[in-house]
Amino acid sequence: MPKGTLSRRTFLSASIAGGAAMVLARPGRAQAASPQEPDLVWHDVQEWGVEGKGWNDTIRFFDRFPSRAEGVVPPAVWNLSRHSAGMLVRFKTDAEQIWTDHAVLSKNLALTNLSAIATSGLDLYAKDAAGNWKWLSVTRPRSQTTRGAIISGLSAGEREYQLYLPLYNGTESLKIGVPAGRTFTPVAPRTEKPIVFYGTSITHGASASRAGMPHPAILGRRLNRPVINLGFSGSGRMEKEVGMFLCELDPAVYVIDCLPNMMGPQVEERAAPLVRQLRAARPETPIVLVEDRTYANAEFLPATQARQTASRAALKAAYDTLKKAGVTRLWYLEGESLLGEDREDTADGSHPNDLGFWRQANAFEPVLKEALASQK
Repeated sequence: MPKGTLSRRTFLSASIAGGAAMVLARPGRAQAASPQEPDLVWHDVQEWGVEGKGWNDTIRFFDRFPSRAEGVVPPAVWNLSRHSAGMLVRFKTDAEQIWTDHAVLSKNLALTNLSAIATSGLDLYAKDAAGNWKWLSVTRPRSQTTRGAIISGLSAGEREYQLYLPLYNGTESLKIGVPAGRTFTPVAPRTEKPIVFYGTSITHGASASRAGMPHPAILGRRLNRPVINLGFSGSGRMEKEVGMFLCELDPAVYVIDCLPNMMGPQVEERAAPLVRQLRAARPETPIVLVEDRTYANAEFLPATQARQTASRAALKAAYDTLKKAGVTRLWYLEGESLLGEDREDTADGSHPNDLGFWRQANAFEPVLKEALASQK
């Protein structure tokens, strides 16, 4: 090769590296090289509160269960309840850049099938002129504390924002900063009854790309309802001890979605008692029982098919028994409808990717609309 001539491999490597550098430097990109920090006015979200919290008597502000639950619910459930999954904060501002100062509980910023963005990051949405929530930006945590501009270069005008908290990490503190001289108005958490989702890692948010993409969050935006996410990864098992705390809530709807963590005999033992426990505390609150999604590779694995068939049959039998016993305001969602027939909507055969969560939201939406409408 003549001296001074680049090989094709060298040329492509240089081009890719240069292209990546240009993308990172492009103005307005989420978490691109942050602009130089201006004179900022910081606002601590604890001053006006987060939506998605079911209890105020928590050890840490951003915990999902009250301090009373420690030593009562299974240890795994308690530990996972320290995650801030499903919580969000709202505010209005006319600032052209928005900064966040965010600290998380665990140094484990990412998981095997969940990026640091989803595990430990923040996810920002903006309300458009028509009143619809549109995705805007995320943070990309590289340490337990992340401080920087989550977005810059915004068009002029005041608008409303909502910021989702991390799915699989606890939040220690969160402040939102805007340049001095710009307006900032906290928007208090809504007071209407929430939809309470109780379930497994799928409800918790695995394997969404970011905190606003699990189906409970999607449905919260679509139905314009507060949501409380009580997904506990690997630990959604319908224990009566967890049911005790569910009974303390006063939701618009309970969604019970625990089958991915349970075998048939366990479902047979616990499903009907949990419904009766909830119904005794909340006689009029709709309850939705959900089968587990079909594993993407189930058609090739007879043992997996048998497990799902048994757990679904046990849940359906519990539902039929409850209906025959006169339990009302009870809905049932079949698992085969939750994901697509093409099986392209999971990250690992089990946990939905973003397409899978979108499809799950599509399956849940009509059932939840019907349950919500029954209260009017």
